Amino acid sequence: MLALLGLLLVIWVVCIVVGIAVKGLFWLLIIGAILFVATAVIGFVKREALGRGKG
Repeated sequence: MLALLGLLLVIWVVCIVVGIAVKGLFWLLIIGAILFVATAVIGFVKREALGRGKG
């Protein structure tokens, strides 16, 4: 599960970089940033729920 979340984070970072590099794809920057934050939050919450976040 964490590997999938890590893969999604990498994909969202790529979307953000492409959105920054290509001015016409500003929407890709916005979508990539939103999805990156959402995936990171979901991963953090699941990690805390499993009790792995402590030490």
